[in-house]
Amino acid sequence: MVVALVLLDVLPGGGLSASAAGLLAAAERVGEPVALVVGPADAAAEAAALGAVRVLTADADSDALTLPVVDALAAAVARERPDLVLAANSVESRDAAARLAARLRLPLAADIVGVARDDLGVVAQHSAFGGAFTVEGAPTFGPLVATLRPGAVTDRLDAQPLIVERLEVVASGIPSARIESFSETAAPSSRPELRGARTVVAGGRGVGSREDFALVEQLADVLGAAVGASRAAVDAGYVPAAAQVGQTGVTVSPRLYIALGISGAIQHRAGMQTATTIVAIDKDPEAPIFDIADFGIVGDLFTVVPHLIRALEAHKK
Repeated sequence: MVVALVLLDVLPGGGLSASAAGLLAAAERVGEPVALVVGPADAAAEAAALGAVRVLTADADSDALTLPVVDALAAAVARERPDLVLAANSVESRDAAARLAARLRLPLAADIVGVARDDLGVVAQHSAFGGAFTVEGAPTFGPLVATLRPGAVTDRLDAQPLIVERLEVVASGIPSARIESFSETAAPSSRPELRGARTVVAGGRGVGSREDFALVEQLADVLGAAVGASRAAVDAGYVPAAAQVGQTGVTVSPRLYIALGISGAIQHRAGMQTATTIVAIDKDPEAPIFDIADFGIVGDLFTVVPHLIRALEAHKK
């Protein structure tokens, strides 16, 4: 049986990142999805519930940056001989994937939006030119190491019986950076994480002010959505930089993306154009965002959005 090895991100609390379900579903298009959990083994049951047919577990030195994960990946590749090594395109996992590819001299495909198999082997799908094209690439040797854009795959697998296998990892001894101390930033929020959210409501410079950006957040809360923003809104100080969507910010691929007061510059579109459905509200009928929107409303967002919020709240009752 062909194996597709999946590196799953483990959160500080011990659970799996929201990207796990999409990773396993994507891997299943290539072969049997086998998960690798580096760190607390408590997440193994969660991985099986998301469709992993087997879960490999390995210990990690929590103070060492990336290296224990790369060592575990190398051991898993040697043991399983997969056709595909798939990881999230998160900061941590793409670092590990790149290091693995360099160490084992394997082909690397970063920030893919899909993966498949044809008669010749694994095919990776990329979103190019700001999402205007989807292109395919295939390695001439393997296995392929790839990072998947969070939210790009929305399929979900059926739960599998929990089969946990302990992975023996021999430390490479390669010098690496270590964490000497850190302080956790408290950011209490009931909203989903922007990267990987199924619904995103984003505001741009057209929102007008930091105070008025509350309307964007209000609509997001009604929809249970994450809050995003254009670079112009971030530069204007409406929201923190962590909310920036685009070429120099977070890349998202939700099922629904609502753009409020966003003109649609190519830099912003590069970070959200693969959304399944795009809704744009802006008073400028010539705004480029309408070129890619599935539904567009030309009007004052401060008139349209309150009506939308009231309608959504009424629908919930």
